[in-house]
Amino acid sequence: MRWHKRLFVAGVAGVLALTASACAGGQVRGAGGTPQPRASTGAPAGGQVNDSTFVYAPNHDVVTDWDPATSYSNEIIALSNIYEGLTRYDSKTKQARPLLATSWESSDGGKKWTFTLRQGVKFHSGATMDSEAVKKAVQRNIDKKGGAAYIWDPVKKIETPDPNTVEFTLKYPAPLDLVAASGYAAWIYDVDAVDTDGKKTAGTGPYTVDSWQKGKENELTLKAFEDYWGGWKPEQYKKVTFRVTPEVTTAWQLLQRGEVNFVDRLNPQLFDQARETRGVQVSEAQSFQNLLVLFNTAEGPLKDVRIRQALQLAIDYDGLVAALEGSGHRASGLVPPGLLGHAENMQPKQDLAKAQQLLTEAGYGPDNPELKLTLTYGIGDDDQKLLVTLLSSALKNLNVTLQAKPMNWSAQWDLGKKRGQDIFVMYWYPDYPDAYSWFLNVFRSNDKPQFNLSYLKNDEIDGLIDKLPELTATDKSAAMDTYEELQRKIIQEEAAVAVPYVQTYQRALTSDVQGYVDNPAYPNVVFFYDLKR
Repeated sequence: MRWHKRLFVAGVAGVLALTASACAGGQVRGAGGTPQPRASTGAPAGGQVNDSTFVYAPNHDVVTDWDPATSYSNEIIALSNIYEGLTRYDSKTKQARPLLATSWESSDGGKKWTFTLRQGVKFHSGATMDSEAVKKAVQRNIDKKGGAAYIWDPVKKIETPDPNTVEFTLKYPAPLDLVAASGYAAWIYDVDAVDTDGKKTAGTGPYTVDSWQKGKENELTLKAFEDYWGGWKPEQYKKVTFRVTPEVTTAWQLLQRGEVNFVDRLNPQLFDQARETRGVQVSEAQSFQNLLVLFNTAEGPLKDVRIRQALQLAIDYDGLVAALEGSGHRASGLVPPGLLGHAENMQPKQDLAKAQQLLTEAGYGPDNPELKLTLTYGIGDDDQKLLVTLLSSALKNLNVTLQAKPMNWSAQWDLGKKRGQDIFVMYWYPDYPDAYSWFLNVFRSNDKPQFNLSYLKNDEIDGLIDKLPELTATDKSAAMDTYEELQRKIIQEEAAVAVPYVQTYQRALTSDVQGYVDNPAYPNVVFFYDLKR
């Protein structure tokens, strides 16, 4: 959690001073932090951590689901070090690179994929990782139908011609090398050894669980898997602790004292200070994560598209980005830069006069009855709080009262699935480096809302979304045209969402850590095995 004052320009209202609590951006599918009182387990003796232990200081609870098939939340930061996929996305080359598969090839126009497996790999259970194990894991992910299981929708058949080869036959062309690199639902594990209580793990990754104490400050500790196929060197970290630290100022103090090695997000003032602090290094990287302001299209006053359009126009996009002071940049459409589907010409602009005109047409506005709207956002998230403050100020002048309620993610999500608010604010990032995730999960019709929290139902939009996977594999130009058409329909015609900004990741680490690289395909994940001390 973060506490600090930030000055920002609120449209023509002047300069406001704001004291807000916040958390790191980029957590549970849209979540802000979930700060709660905690009983401290105490720092290691002498303040400094053991130099073979890496300490990560997230601001939120780490594990909500231990099942590698259904996990779809915060625990990506831990499970990505316990489990591995066939491939991993390389943010520098923008391609998949080998992991459990050493090579692969596609044929039949992208409808058949053959992966050659790495030999000599053991699961934590002691079982051998071979083609049958891969088939069982992927099939279990599909059968569980949880989390990001949709990524395997193209798969028609999985065959294992020999222990080192897995063949996927697809119903339609798809980039299966990228699918296999997903941060969710693509991990390979020993199906017979899965423990959904987290007491033991069944992956192939470099770490296993040493201890898990849900709700404690030192919530989770990982230890080296000694039989890891990659081997171990003396300079690597053989133990990792996740020390939950809701307040960013506390995390910063712990970092300076060397009690933690990594803080995933600082406020702009502390980030600037970190640049100049001895013993500290910083990392700044563009993310694939943006903020979504979702409008209830199904019921209540926002069923009127004119009011939704007015809300889009009331947001002070420039003022908000200025207030973020480098931790976010203007969005253009739904898809962040760096992904197929990003549209350069869709930056939104504030227009209060047009907003007032639309509200008046809908029977509201300054000379009409007051309009009251409910909004939920992540508790303790400073960036979302800024948005709410700016929007509340702008709407007040239009005779619209925003009844905003900060909530922890689980409570906010439960309410959203019951259509319990007019406006739902959350973050989104893709499951693998492909824009399809925004459209399938957030805007395709769903009778029982999961992440479709605008409750949009539009057959034409659904049809376009369904074409995306095959077009992406076979005709990228047509896929780009479809993405642009979808964004025009969803944002401009339906006004189901406003997209204020895309986050910039700003990290701080102790200076002795070597080899850290931020990979936006795996938000807030540190691949500890790649580090040296």
